[in-house]
Amino acid sequence: MKKIIISLWVIGLSLTVMVGCQTTSKDQLLKTDSSQVQLRSIQTRSFDTTDKNTTLRTVIATLQDLGFVVDKADEVLGTVSGTKLDGYSLRMTVTVRHRGKSQLLVRANAQYNLTSVSDPEPYQNFFTALSKAMFLTANSVE
Repeated sequence: MKKIIISLWVIGLSLTVMVGCQTTSKDQLLKTDSSQVQLRSIQTRSFDTTDKNTTLRTVIATLQDLGFVVDKADEVLGTVSGTKLDGYSLRMTVTVRHRGKSQLLVRANAQYNLTSVSDPEPYQNFFTALSKAMFLTANSVE
């Protein structure tokens, strides 16, 4: 009987310690919101064009130049998805949508295997290549 009481006391103390270390759902939500806003700023760029079709074609060409195999492209939805298999599986989905009357917003979302990528490097590489390609396309350089 004494062992049962001691065991229950240890379990109760452990639960009290674990609950005391837990953050509130509000704290978790605020932390998630700020990290999501930061991630979205890494994933998104605006371009001074309204030609969605040309931008989608440029996104496709850029992904292919970076070694991605384009899996899906949907002009109506404005999405392109590609996978890069180079000893690992990196999947990138790019969405193109209108922003106001004179810009398009391009957002890339990368996944490494099944985990969302928050490291800025793959996004920077993609947007650097896309910016160059957009400039060349806008100036009719082939």
